[in-house]
Amino acid sequence: MLEATSCGGVIIYRGKILVLYKNFKNKYEGWVFPKGTVEAGENHEQTALREVHEEAGVDAEIVSYIGKSHYTFKVAEDWVEKEVYWYLMKGNSYYSFPQREEFFMDSGYYKYHEAYHLLKFPNEKQILEKAYDEYQRLKRSNQW
Repeated sequence: MLEATSCGGVIIYRGKILVLYKNFKNKYEGWVFPKGTVEAGENHEQTALREVHEEAGVDAEIVSYIGKSHYTFKVAEDWVEKEVYWYLMKGNSYYSFPQREEFFMDSGYYKYHEAYHLLKFPNEKQILEKAYDEYQRLKRSNQW
């Protein structure tokens, strides 16, 4: 079993959530949040911000740490156990530019219920719930 660590972000701008559509060789991969592997010399926050910028073309700022998700998947002859550290982020505009080299074909900001139903993976839906609860809490206390 191989182990991998990634970091990503749930980006909110004016109450809407950014999601990316991934499509590899015309095969539906699903709607996801931007995330990626920690590189040498980076901390988790730096990785999350870099991946959001690379995969979505979005400049964002971290508001708070949301939590971790865990999952496993198969590659070639082995299994990978992945741990993803998630951050709630504030976007600075509705502009996004999906990274074609990573097979992101579309992106957009959606209302909570739309984003929730678009997301492919249950663990990302759980992260969205936590992130949106924190966003609403901050908004109620005039901290957003």
